[in-house]
Amino acid sequence: NICELLRLYLVKEGWDVQVAYNGVKAMELFKSDAPDFVLLDIMLPGEDGFTILKNIRAVSNVPVIMLTAKGETNDKITGLDFGADDYVCKPFNPKELIARIKAVSRRSEDVQAADSTVEYENLKVDILNYELIVKGEKVEAPPKEIELLYCLASNPNKVFTRDQLLNKVWGFEFYGDTRTVDVHVKRIRSKIDGASQKWGLKTVWGVGYKFEVK
Repeated sequence: NICELLRLYLVKEGWDVQVAYNGVKAMELFKSDAPDFVLLDIMLPGEDGFTILKNIRAVSNVPVIMLTAKGETNDKITGLDFGADDYVCKPFNPKELIARIKAVSRRSEDVQAADSTVEYENLKVDILNYELIVKGEKVEAPPKEIELLYCLASNPNKVFTRDQLLNKVWGFEFYGDTRTVDVHVKRIRSKIDGASQKWGLKTVWGVGYKFEVK
């Protein structure tokens, strides 16, 4: 019933919609149809939404919004860590969901239109191809880590609060919980620390973070 309701709303907005009722069918449709956007429920039979999201992120950076009846912070962090662009808990207002889809789509288009690469000594962040190069070597990093580092590195020495980073990178208020930013910064640091003395990802205590260039 939820799928059919959403399909009707989305078709009315002008989208072509394919619906899958289990994880296996979802991946089959994803591979055959190459969608521009994915709405993904966590509680799917066969393979759950987290598994499907990991499989999608292994081959594509298509925007993904997670749908779930779970509202726990840890579930939200897990979805975002795996590369989800937004997270909506059931029950929800379909019009609000449409607004979120449009917002995520706009952010994705902005990424495509932006200068795609920022470079410093021993560091290259390519937001268009979602590549992180450290000391000439490609380093594996999920999309949100690359987007967060790109946001900071493309604004050298500018201090961002955690809430500002949530809104810029994830595009929504994460119920006041900024731990996801801290988790992502910690993981980024493990991949770039020590690469150069000329720059660094710094904590501004009591405020947030900045990409410091000396």
